[in-house]
Amino acid sequence: GSCRHRCCPGRNNACWAPGARRAHCYCDSYCQRTGDCCRDYLAMCRRAAVGCAVGPWGPWSGCSSPCGVGSRARSRQVTVPPRHGGDPCPDLKQRRGCLGQHPTCGTAK
Repeated sequence: GSCRHRCCPGRNNACWAPGARRAHCYCDSYCQRTGDCCRDYLAMCRRAAVGCAVGPWGPWSGCSSPCGVGSRARSRQVTVPPRHGGDPCPDLKQRRGCLGQHPTCGTAK
């Protein structure tokens, strides 16, 4: 079986070619873990693989709660999406706890 024009990222059971003895061989990047890649998988797919690239983290947001427990968030953008079985993208969002301490928090109404 050949992977020519048939390279898929991740696990994709629809990404196969007819192999020897009526068995399917696969052209998805998961085939390296399962050992059922088509004979030309490395030449056709991995050489053209492009891993995900991301930009820098943005600034942390303000605390979601002006008084008391809340959360802050930040994000980053994908600059180059993964292609042809390249490495997947890392997390694009982060969240952490915070304690809102606005000057009016201690005043009774």
